[in-house]
Amino acid sequence: MRLRNAVLAAASAVALVLAVPLSANATEGDFRYKYGFGLRSGLFNPPSGLCIDIPEATAEEPAFAPENLTGSTATVYLDFDCKGDVFYVMNPGKRLGDRLKLRSVVFS
Repeated sequence: MRLRNAVLAAASAVALVLAVPLSANATEGDFRYKYGFGLRSGLFNPPSGLCIDIPEATAEEPAFAPENLTGSTATVYLDFDCKGDVFYVMNPGKRLGDRLKLRSVVFS
């Protein structure tokens, strides 16, 4: 009787673990921006919850004109490593003009 209860409990635990959906670790869609003299680049299906430094941004020249074409909220920062007091929260589908500068971004 105890063996049957133990097997039932173990099987139930395994079924529960397999039934719980895993959270997605990537945002679907594109995050586009400009850099330099108006060149375009972007991030395709960027990871969620991780700070991403914009590869083309430098200390002298930040990226600009972001377009959040993902399904997640993007928070863009003027400083690298998602630090500093200057940031902007972009809802999905939001496009901002050339005046908004950024060096890093994190997706919710």
